[in-house]
Amino acid sequence: MGDCGCHVEASNEAERRILRIALALNATMFVVGITAGLIAQSMGLVADSLDMLADASAYAIGLVAMTRSARFKASAGQLSGSILLLLGLAVLVGVLWRAATGSEPEGSWMIGIAFVSLAVNTIVLRLLGRFRHGEVHLRATWLFTRVDVIANVAVILSGVLVLVLNNAAPDLIIGTALGLYVIKEATGILREARDEQKASLKAS
Repeated sequence: MGDCGCHVEASNEAERRILRIALALNATMFVVGITAGLIAQSMGLVADSLDMLADASAYAIGLVAMTRSARFKASAGQLSGSILLLLGLAVLVGVLWRAATGSEPEGSWMIGIAFVSLAVNTIVLRLLGRFRHGEVHLRATWLFTRVDVIANVAVILSGVLVLVLNNAAPDLIIGTALGLYVIKEATGILREARDEQKASLKAS
């Protein structure tokens, strides 16, 4: 029997299903996280929720790019990286604003919401495991989620310190650290996407 391409089609459909689930979970947690972050005056939670939004964007871009050309996929990776870079810079601006105007973050809110986010991101990271060494637009989705898991743990720790020290400094510090980490991951994705785009141009 000749190769009908059924395996590839089935694999693509399974990948689409995974990305749809990841998109729904992250979009939901973005709404929860940004609302809780604003109520609790926590830049850590705000940064974490914006990271969730970046993930949701990456999953949506991954769905659109899945059946497109290598050049389009590289462009999609560049878009994902650019979104993440802008969000990282926005977090740093937010931290400076909170430091200047003052804040009283709620440590218990930080811990509780970050635990829920950690559970969601752990599930999503396992689902996206097959993308770890995939094409750049799909590898970006796995990298985004890995950032989220690290961010969740960091927010939990900073929430504990806020409660123990009764001070906003741990929240501002973790907000800054997350902003810088997001920027670092963004530059990595942009670099990989640029290399992929150059390779596709040479091949064409």
